[in-house]
Amino acid sequence: MDEEYDVIVLGTGLKECILSGLLSVDGLKVLHMDQNDYYGGASSSLNLNQLWKRFRGSDQPPESLGASKEYNVDMVPKFIIANGNLVQVLIHTDVTKYLNFKAVDGSFVFNKGKIYKVPANDVEALKSPLMGLFEKRRARKFFIYVQDYEDDDPKSHEGLDLNKVTAREIISKYGLEDDTIDFIGHALALHLDDSYLDQPALDFVKRMKLYAESLARFQGGSPYIYPLYGLGELPQAFARLSAVYGGTYMLNKPECKVEFDANGKAIGVTSEGETAKCKKVVCDPSYLPSKVKKVGKVARAICIMSHPIPNTNDSHSVQLILPQKQLGRKWDMYLFCCSYYHNVASKGKYIAFVSTEAETDNPEVELRPGIELLGPVDEIFYDTCDRYEPANDPAADNCFISTSYDATTHFETTVDDVIAMYSKITGKNLDLSVDLSAASASAGAE
Repeated sequence: MDEEYDVIVLGTGLKECILSGLLSVDGLKVLHMDQNDYYGGASSSLNLNQLWKRFRGSDQPPESLGASKEYNVDMVPKFIIANGNLVQVLIHTDVTKYLNFKAVDGSFVFNKGKIYKVPANDVEALKSPLMGLFEKRRARKFFIYVQDYEDDDPKSHEGLDLNKVTAREIISKYGLEDDTIDFIGHALALHLDDSYLDQPALDFVKRMKLYAESLARFQGGSPYIYPLYGLGELPQAFARLSAVYGGTYMLNKPECKVEFDANGKAIGVTSEGETAKCKKVVCDPSYLPSKVKKVGKVARAICIMSHPIPNTNDSHSVQLILPQKQLGRKWDMYLFCCSYYHNVASKGKYIAFVSTEAETDNPEVELRPGIELLGPVDEIFYDTCDRYEPANDPAADNCFISTSYDATTHFETTVDDVIAMYSKITGKNLDLSVDLSAASASAGAE
């Protein structure tokens, strides 16, 4: 331990492991420590015994559920958008060689009490029962405009500067109805609320294009992919990458205490009487509670079932978004389902999650609209966790703290945080300019 490092990373959550890998590849000397004896931190995957111990206080789950080791239950369930930033990071770092993915079967949206497949292009818009005949035609024209839009081709802009025109103005040009705007904004562009409507339209259009391109990439029923054996595989894969490039790992290190000099700058980390010196500390909020602020709370239900979610075409894996307006809420609700098909449960079993940003102190009542869509449930666990954001100035204290995971069931917000942190730590932008089409085969999606 008594060495000097460029960076000490505390916590083996996904964000910290990605950063550890990227910084090691850059040639920095990295020490990575965790108070736990397992990888993943808040984003770990638990077997059945661990799940029971955490939520029921005993490690004796019913035998009818199958062997404990056959389960890998994500504590922060998220799918990976196939053309998104996380896939670019996976390919950029060649971490794909440690992982195998399956395409996710379906992407759905809740509208007026029913479940519908999310239409992602002009052809699907015309087929979708979500819209009436005239609205289908309007939506089709809008989808064609989005599909044809290219930054460097003024002809595709139809005279609109998307850096100046708002999303609301673009949508009104095509005369789309409120329910259509609802599913496009939340289930397709994956915005967290409606504030995007009054912001420049470029980000909104690019998000729609990303969804459509991701859908086409692996020819699945959704734009998402998911790793076999659960998301706990991701932190471990990036940890391996860091180790290959000289990163040092220490698990089960109790009471990792960040040490500061007289000017308040982090200079090292002490554990078990030994201090490792460093220039910078990277960590999750739990390691520096005095330097973060609480910004919200995630409510989540974890359900073990013996069937797929009804009305989702018997999908083994599915995302279903319930937009806020459909429920009279401030925040969207997310349903996520995976199954034995992904080696995360025993034969015939499905793991479903319902999650949202908590608006009350009663998750059982608050999550009910999503839980009611699941059908019969074998076992259900409720979890709430506070969300934190850094409240410090990294330039002043050399501490780079990640934000807590949100309620979304996709990784875009997670990777945005990682890329921003990387730039603050290194003073440079992360170059992800790789040829995705050439590299896509290496991602191993089936």
